[in-house]
Amino acid sequence: MADNAPSIAAATLTRIGHVNLSVSHLETSLSFYRDTLGMKVTKLLDEAAFLSFGSYHHDLCLNTWKTRGGVPKPDGTTGLYHFAIAYGELGALQAATQRVRSAGLVVDDVVDHEVSLSVYLRDPDLNGVELSWDRPAGAWWSADGELRMGYRRIPLELLDAIVP
Repeated sequence: MADNAPSIAAATLTRIGHVNLSVSHLETSLSFYRDTLGMKVTKLLDEAAFLSFGSYHHDLCLNTWKTRGGVPKPDGTTGLYHFAIAYGELGALQAATQRVRSAGLVVDDVVDHEVSLSVYLRDPDLNGVELSWDRPAGAWWSADGELRMGYRRIPLELLDAIVP
């Protein structure tokens, strides 16, 4: 698509909807997404769970339809790199990160992208999960219209000291 072509997404409010993850053990994954990240279960089946952060029917589906007892994909294979959970407030990202730390989970990286702050970790099946908070949209663009997106690692311990 040419740069000056109209965006279908802008014209129709198209967005990426829910994520559906194949997992090896439903209860283990539920513990991570429900108990650690704070999602609520909106529907529970024998082999699937639907979860949401709010009133939406589901932001995430966990299923074991074809993967019960399975193993994570080996490094070097294609597939989902990570999906992001976007928090509306910096304090919510900081609280989620504190729950992750309290649960003894490993944080892979903490990055200031200039447009957002991101905490990267893995779920029990080693799927990549990004916990993020976007800075106000007015700070995303330079005066000449260039996206100010970068990559600067920051120590996890400094995340709580950042103010919006």
